[in-house]
Formats: sequence, C-alpha cells, structure tokens
Amino acid sequence: MRRIAVINQKGGVGKTTTCANLGAALALAGRRVVLVDMDAQANLTLSLNTEAPQGTPSTYTVLLGESTFGESLLETSTAGLSLLAANIDLSGAELELAAAMGRENLMREAIAEWERAAREKDAGRAPADYVIFDCPPSLGLLSVNALAAASEVLVAIQTEFLALQGMSKLVEILQLLRKRLNPKLEITGILPCLYDSRLKLAREVLAEIRKFFPGQVLPCPVRSNVKLAEAPSFGKTIFQYAPDSNGAQDYLALAREIARGESRDPDLAAFAPIQELPQAPIVRAAPAPELGTIVLTPASPPAKPALGADGLPALPSDAFEILESYVAPQ
Repeated sequence: MRRIAVINQKGGVGKTTTCANLGAALALAGRRVVLVDMDAQANLTLSLNTEAPQGTPSTYTVLLGESTFGESLLETSTAGLSLLAANIDLSGAELELAAAMGRENLMREAIAEWERAAREKDAGRAPADYVIFDCPPSLGLLSVNALAAASEVLVAIQTEFLALQGMSKLVEILQLLRKRLNPKLEITGILPCLYDSRLKLAREVLAEIRKFFPGQVLPCPVRSNVKLAEAPSFGKTIFQYAPDSNGAQDYLALAREIARGESRDPDLAAFAPIQELPQAPIVRAAPAPELGTIVLTPASPPAKPALGADGLPALPSDAFEILESYVAPQ
C-alpha cells in the first residue's frame, strides 16, 4: 500500500486539485484509493461533493482517537475512491493536541491499526492500494502528521517566482523529518502545476526547477486549464466534468507516471500499466419539464390619442396673472 503526501507550504499551487484528480485517475484504472483531507478548509471534501458535519467522524475525530480510520471513510461518486473528510473542527486540532504524547504519529498509528486489522481479516490483503494526503498550506502539526504517515512525497509547485522561493526550505524540512521522524520518507517527484507554456516566466521557472532538482521533476506538468477550476464547483472530478479536456489528459499522464513505482510495492506489483481510462459517469442535470406549446403574438402598439383641447389639463387659476406680469406695458 503506497502512502503519498501532496504538499507545499504555499497555498494555491494545485495540491487539492492534484489529490482529487490523481486519486480519481488511479481509481478509474482499477486501484483502490483513499484520500485524506488534512486541511481545515475542507476544500478536498467540498470538491468531491461530500461533507462531514461537526461531530461526525472525520480527520479531526481520527486524530483525537474518537473514531477509527476505517469507520470514518466516506464513499464518493467515483467507484474505488474513498475519502476521510475534514471540517472546521480540524482548525483547533493543533492547539488541542499540543500536549499530547506522540502527537506527530497520531495519523500514522490510526492507519497502521486500520491496515493491520484489514490484513488479518482478508488473508493479508491491504485495505487500499493508495492513501493520498492533501496537506494544508503550512508546515504545522497537521502536515507533520501526514508526512509521518506517508512513505512518499509529491511536491506540487506553481511555475512562478514566489512559489520557487520556498522550495529549498521545504526540501530541508523534508530531509529533517526523514532523519528524525520517518526514515522511509522520500520525494517521489516535483509536479509543476498551473503551467502556461505561452509565458516566458513559466518556461524559465520550470527550467530552473529542473536545474536545481535534476531527475525529480515529473515530465508531465499540469497545464493551466479553466475546466480544472470549474469542476470543484460542481462537486466532480475532471474525468466526470470534462473528460476530453487538457486537465484530464494531464492527470492521466500523472497517474501513469505515479503507477510506474508500483513494481516496487509487493501489494501492487501485479497491476498492469495504466493505459486509457474507462469513461467516468457524467452526472447531468435533469431536463426541465415540458410546459406545452406557447404561441407568442406581438403586442399591438398602443393607440396614440388625438391631441385636442379636451385632453389638456386645466390651467391653474393664477396662470393669467403670471403671464400678465411678463407682458411689457404698452
């Protein structure tokens, strides 16, 4: 079972979009995928048209030990794709867990217990093929929990100057976590997102990333595509909303690239390489009820009344006195 954390301490670089659509692509290719929303903004949860009302099982209750990982999972509209949803309760988790023993390993322990119970019950078969974490735009306790539970890191980066500035610091922190907390953690790849090849700046930033991180930048940048921005507002993945768009092609290419590492995992080595994906079910709005035939006839213009003395309003009583005051004397 592969566990991948999608991370960048900068917001708006495409982490949530990548989690939703990479997970959907892998699920459509026959993999069992679990997405974990580690962000209190719950954008991943909303993107998949699900919700976890306050007090219901969620990422927050799993971290606090109030529910198990397995019983907190929700099904999505894509077969084989499950979600551990988040809600606003998660915003207070870092303060509540500040004094907890082993607070950095809470998610790792919850997943380990879920995996152990499933393997005992199902003759050693893992409960999922992929667990993908959507990390918040910070390097606080929630992100550390995701990185401690993961074995791989996928860094999403926007091809702009400011997004490039924090990369070296992020890599330093990942190396520190690998040394002190999770020796198995490794960078699977760096994924350029929101890439527009028409812009000179985007091309230069991408070249700089490839220069400073040789061999780690994935060869399938996600192009800037309006369909990717529209899909979450309909609660759909890109494969449900616009399967023929550039965004769908890019995330299919990403899924193929990620699946190349399946040969190193004994649970996934039997999977065939990903080719074309089956058509995702597209949910369409119900047609409007028929109202019958309505015949519209142009309205006749209103008849203009003839101008006559009878139709004029009466003059005020002092009108002639006012007029006389303006008449020059003879």
